[in-house]
Amino acid sequence: MVYFDGLCEPVNPGGVAAYGFVIYRGGRRIAEGRGIVGAGYRGDDVTNNVAEYAALARALEWLIENGYAGEDLVVRGDSQLVIRQLQGAYAVRSARLAPLHRRVRELLSRFPRARFEWVPREENAEADSLSRAAYEEFLRENPDALAFYARRRPARKR
Repeated sequence: MVYFDGLCEPVNPGGVAAYGFVIYRGGRRIAEGRGIVGAGYRGDDVTNNVAEYAALARALEWLIENGYAGEDLVVRGDSQLVIRQLQGAYAVRSARLAPLHRRVRELLSRFPRARFEWVPREENAEADSLSRAAYEEFLRENPDALAFYARRRPARKR
């Protein structure tokens, strides 16, 4: 079972896009991962949906690299858009998401069956926590990011 999540903060689009995933097999956690997809202030074209697709792609790559291709999958995420696009209920209209969707579909072709399930955020807490940890680590290592985004925020009305 794969749980995935992504975020783009402090602004979406154009913030810092981070991802997290957790993989279970037989009720036992066998893997987790987290990382950064990109940052808008560096010129990357990122959104929360880009981060969500990246999270799932990284999880599928991990499964393939570690010998789990050929097994049935259950994929769970709290992104209704990504889950419904993978179920075929929603079309992929975004030029930004189309190549990511194709990449995930290509990786999924290595598995005989995949079932996609939307779960509420509370049931995706581990993957969410990993994406937030990646984001916070990025900010600690790149203080210029916070300074950039702080300058872009509009002044509050008094």
